[in-house]
Amino acid sequence: MTARMPSRREKLRQATLEEIHAAARRLLVEQGTAAVTINAVARQVGMSGPALYHYYSGHDELVGAVTAGFFQELAAAMEQARDARAGAPVGERILASCRAMRAWAVAHPAEFGWIFASPIDPSNRRPDSARHRAAQRFEHVLLDLTAELWRTRPFPVPDPADLPASMLEQLTAYSATIDGLLPPAAAHVFLSCWIRLYGLLCMEVLHQLDFAYTDLEPVFEECLRDLASALDLDYTGRPAA
Repeated sequence: MTARMPSRREKLRQATLEEIHAAARRLLVEQGTAAVTINAVARQVGMSGPALYHYYSGHDELVGAVTAGFFQELAAAMEQARDARAGAPVGERILASCRAMRAWAVAHPAEFGWIFASPIDPSNRRPDSARHRAAQRFEHVLLDLTAELWRTRPFPVPDPADLPASMLEQLTAYSATIDGLLPPAAAHVFLSCWIRLYGLLCMEVLHQLDFAYTDLEPVFEECLRDLASALDLDYTGRPAA
């Protein structure tokens, strides 16, 4: 069946949405988060504030849509790095994806901060929201690779009996939300790696380590060594001897 071609009206609407997103991004990068208001974005694209409500119901929906675009861009960069190594050991693809994440974050600090250093409006947590769907795509880049590693060569995990009861309960719930891709103890290792990776990137992008470091790349690579060790890989991403 031939796909239906978008109508002229649909093309114009899509072009306007892209212009709105570009304007919001420009305001964010040049003036900061607080500058991204309905009226400011509307002025950037040459329309009135009320006219922008034909495209978004309000500021929260606009924020969610712009955030979704950033998530999609970041996920695509990580997927490209992963797919460029198709056929390589899964550990190599994990490390490549992590490095791509840092490269995007360093190149787009305002966008990275917008994604990860801002509160999430409840409406953007709904499974049907654009932000939630895009965030899941991003989440699954490293999650799916870690699950592949777990299936083919399980890495060391703690004894569930040694984990605090509250933590085990939460890990069990998380495992269920990801359809059992990782059992609770393996999810603990995955999340511990993610927390360290994410935390270091946030500190770098938000300049929280400027008092000590002017170049965080070797610190990031040291973090990757530790992550590889936790997953029973060597620093190249290959299985540890």
